Amino acid sequence: MNAISMPLIGVGGEPISFRMTVGSHGLAGLPPAEVAVDYSTYTYRVRLSGRVRTLQFTSEHGELIVSADKALSARDRATVQVISRRMFHLDANLAPFYAMIADDPDLHWAARGAGRFLASPTVFDDVIRTICTTNCAWSATERMIAALVELGGGAFPDAQTLAKTPDRWFVNRAKMGYRGPYLRSIAKSVVRGDVDMASFLPEVGRNDDDVEEALRELPGVGPYAAAHIMQLLGYHRRLILDSWTRPKYLELSGKKRAKDSTIEKHFARYKQFAGLAFWLYVTRTWHESQGNLTQSS
Repeated sequence: MNAISMPLIGVGGEPISFRMTVGSHGLAGLPPAEVAVDYSTYTYRVRLSGRVRTLQFTSEHGELIVSADKALSARDRATVQVISRRMFHLDANLAPFYAMIADDPDLHWAARGAGRFLASPTVFDDVIRTICTTNCAWSATERMIAALVELGGGAFPDAQTLAKTPDRWFVNRAKMGYRGPYLRSIAKSVVRGDVDMASFLPEVGRNDDDVEEALRELPGVGPYAAAHIMQLLGYHRRLILDSWTRPKYLELSGKKRAKDSTIEKHFARYKQFAGLAFWLYVTRTWHESQGNLTQSS
């Protein structure tokens, strides 16, 4: 069988909504990904054994189903299983958060399986993609990421590829501005072994403060980018505060103004899930418009 199946159930026995995970944030829908209009199918291109392969993710009867465009070797099947578990955070436990919001008037809906930030196959991908969202319009993010995927031959480029790419490509083709030297610097650090992206993963056991500090040592990663990357990694305490979430919070809360510290205080009761609660609060309308709140998976 070419397909791989894994239960859409978290470590705490909590449900995982395929549609709400696929629709969890904007970056998830950019190349090398494609999202079905009804969020029932997610397609992602990855490089396996030196070749770009297309993976299709769907859900059926509570299972995550992953199929490839061609038969996979045993080694590639194992790789696909690993990256699929990472992308959908199958090894995370949101049961304590769901218990916390069971009677919450603003967030109770999320206990049906929302809250997992669909990740990229690697931490490196998520770091680079997030930096492409900083201080720019969404159209610029789309342009930069499309250029990166073109550079990677249809998949996201790895650190070795970015490290050896000339500066002029970042300037002339990708039009990345100040981000170009940052991305190349990060890639070179990874290739040299100075930065181990896997060390940021939750299973390593570092606390939030340590991970945030380490991420912010990377060029181009400030408070917003660190918070965004941490959500993608599975750390949920930091709030993603930017030019979209701040006004969206004001709109939904009915407030005219609010300092960041005031917003953080509002969500402090969710403790280690404060940032996740904030994100779900400001993105509920996404899931409503996508029809995810009336879907069973």
